[in-house]
Amino acid sequence: MNFSWMAWTLPTALFFLAIFMLLVGMSIWEYFVPGGSPRVGILRFETTRGDRLFVSLLGAAYIHLAWLGLVGPNLWWALALSVVYAIGVFRYV
Repeated sequence: MNFSWMAWTLPTALFFLAIFMLLVGMSIWEYFVPGGSPRVGILRFETTRGDRLFVSLLGAAYIHLAWLGLVGPNLWWALALSVVYAIGVFRYV
């Protein structure tokens, strides 16, 4: 198969691999500890692990887009900020 029309560069492949690994990891976690560990955080509504992962990924996308628009193409600091944000979401939301 020729995937050249999809612009599969190494960063693109690593991005999708990371998303896939997150989903596999969450599936394994759900298998061993079912129920998603629902809890009420600072947003005052019940969230599960999957909800918190989704909010983390969505926030990371916005962080990266804002970084690209305001700072430039060096995204390593945006990645670090996204990891800190995800830790905060999983801890407090």
